[in-house]
Amino acid sequence: MFTLTISDKPVAITNAEEDEARDLLMSEDFKEDLKVLESEGAPLWDGFATLNVRPATDEEKTEFENADFDDDEDDDDEEEGPYIMFLVDVTDPDEVEDEA
Repeated sequence: MFTLTISDKPVAITNAEEDEARDLLMSEDFKEDLKVLESEGAPLWDGFATLNVRPATDEEKTEFENADFDDDEDDDDEEEGPYIMFLVDVTDPDEVEDEA
């Protein structure tokens, strides 16, 4: 498992292998999402802070393994690819506006 840090703060973890984790977490699409998604009322990433992908700590792995992913299917035999889980509380301002 690998963790994305922003200015050394752990922000997201994935169960992807290293190369795929780097591709996912450092992709332009994901970076754009980081600029839109907010934590504590501010964007997760300002577009300038240092992004880094590193091996996940044991604590981060435990948090990931204990997460309840909303799987629509109970079929444990079928792998759907890597998951990305945020390690901070995240809101999407576009969704908040839609609910208002």
